[in-house]
Amino acid sequence: MPTIVSSKGQSNIDAIKRYFCSEYACMMVAQAAGVDYERMIAGEYKLLIEPIAYFTHNGQYYCMTATEAGLYDQMSGGNLRRTMTSLTHKNLPLAMFLEFSDLGISAWTGNTTGTQNNSDIINTLGVGIVWFDEAPPEGDIEAPDVEYRVDTDVITSVTLRTDTDLTPDNPASVTFHILGTTYRVNDVVIPAGDSQVVWVKWHTPTTPQTVTITVSVSGAYTAQDTFVAEIVDLNEHIPPDPVATDTNPGYTVPSLPNETQKLTANWGVWSCYWVPVWVWCDHGEDGGHWVDEGYWEYEYTGYSASISGVMSLMPDDIVPTASGKSMKSGYGVKQDVTATLSTDAPTSHITHPQTAFSVFPEFQYETYLRLLQRVSSGRSAKFTFQPNEFSTYSREVHFTPIWFPDATNYTVFTQVWDTWTPDGMLSINLNDYVSIDGSLYDDWYTNRE
Repeated sequence: MPTIVSSKGQSNIDAIKRYFCSEYACMMVAQAAGVDYERMIAGEYKLLIEPIAYFTHNGQYYCMTATEAGLYDQMSGGNLRRTMTSLTHKNLPLAMFLEFSDLGISAWTGNTTGTQNNSDIINTLGVGIVWFDEAPPEGDIEAPDVEYRVDTDVITSVTLRTDTDLTPDNPASVTFHILGTTYRVNDVVIPAGDSQVVWVKWHTPTTPQTVTITVSVSGAYTAQDTFVAEIVDLNEHIPPDPVATDTNPGYTVPSLPNETQKLTANWGVWSCYWVPVWVWCDHGEDGGHWVDEGYWEYEYTGYSASISGVMSLMPDDIVPTASGKSMKSGYGVKQDVTATLSTDAPTSHITHPQTAFSVFPEFQYETYLRLLQRVSSGRSAKFTFQPNEFSTYSREVHFTPIWFPDATNYTVFTQVWDTWTPDGMLSINLNDYVSIDGSLYDDWYTNRE
């Protein structure tokens, strides 16, 4: 294995790429992970690589990825950065970073030689990804498009950077221009060479549209100042009405989708306070006076958020022959989803879970979806199916296809979205099943004397 990061901070990225893209390394990973090698390199999988540093700190032995080092430094009040700067905040995080955004991690477009701050290390640096298909085309990686849902509370954020100390005497300000409304964030303080995420919370329109968002910065700079937000309505993809004559003789039950989810977020805010240093200025016979020759001291307050969830899929209450999670095909299933946000941040920093939708195996988990209704809001939000327009009794269900194979699990895949933080949107993937045994035709009978 090539040296990923040496004591001198040197690495050979070309050698690193050759090694991890080699047949030998990929076969070793496939064997260790229990994945068929040919299937792995067919494009269904990616390898996420993180360099690890082994070191001694305060008499203790540690091994950490760049992300872990950044989190540890935040929790320890900057102890690592003060004593291990070159290793944990320069050589390790800069050993690998993405040239293209992927898996929810942004491409790195910043400094590639200097000391890095915790926020950039945690969110972006110290990772590599190996694709087994063609690399995505190059595009505007500094200003990617963003997708929001209609009628939703969202957070739009940018990362502010500075080469000089920003203090209450000379703070930065950021202005967001969105749909004719101006949102201004004032009095941003950041130490020289560091950064902070700055954000605005706003509510999207009730109709689908494309919105151009522009950002104006005073006193600092940001890599992203204009981008396009696509506002979509998920309620436009409702599955068609199932009928008793539907057939699908060549059907094969698909695998569950492998959608990206973001379960945790980390961000923080700089504050600044004055440390007085009083010095006596002697004027000889005329006396003297005290002069405050103090300085500004910075303090970083870190925040985090995480999302968890549970899902229950069961036969509808009026299915006459259901038993527990077993039912006949052709009847409806009901769903209960609970998504819970855990955070130490103020409400101005976050939104609660707002959106959930489900996709179904009869459509290969594609094309159609059901947008769930939120029946309970707050940090622990609850969702169910909306009333089905094809249900005689307006039941809150999804009808299983009558042709679905017997002795097979019917599994619904649900995603919970729109839990927004300054570090992006938290999301979680959930699934549950009912067992199909027979069809509703089996419940029809003729009584002859």
